Amino acid sequence: MSYNIDQIITITFTLFAVIDIVGSIPLLITMKEKMGGIRPTTVTLVSGILMVSFLFVGQQFLKILGLDIRSFAVGGSIVIFLLGLEMVLGHEIFKADANAKSGMFVPLAFPIIAGSGTLTTIMSLKANYKEIYIVAGILINLVIIYTVLKSLNTLKRVLGENGLTAVRKFFGVVLLAIGVKIFASNIAAFGK
Repeated sequence: MSYNIDQIITITFTLFAVIDIVGSIPLLITMKEKMGGIRPTTVTLVSGILMVSFLFVGQQFLKILGLDIRSFAVGGSIVIFLLGLEMVLGHEIFKADANAKSGMFVPLAFPIIAGSGTLTTIMSLKANYKEIYIVAGILINLVIIYTVLKSLNTLKRVLGENGLTAVRKFFGVVLLAIGVKIFASNIAAFGK
């Protein structure tokens, strides 16, 4: 049973690092001010629906494109690695649409929370873990996302600018290691 809990912890931590809800706090606070508020329940539900849908329908989508999970995992591991590099170095690799104004769905639920990095990671995890564990990891992260969205002002005051930077860099290093691990465990399949 402890092995299963270990897998859930690994998946939860991986998704937490990729979603980077803590690193997104400055952006979320800005969006909250521009929009006159954020509805945490709506944003969390839409994000969860996107993640769980991609977990179960993503494989069929890949089949239509003629890809398998291992190929997607290798591609995803490169994206995860680049996200980690971006967080550690502080240089923007993935450009966000700064002019998006459509509120709770775009850009909050997608792409800030359930963006391409998150969806790619979910598919990459599917190559190594059972779906039930990934769903558990998603649900745990949705609770964290809801809590963060609900308490943005308090988090801003507690962490401060330096605290947010330190947390972001720490999770960047974690993502680099996770990207390398997923790449190494799936690239061998291409030689067979």
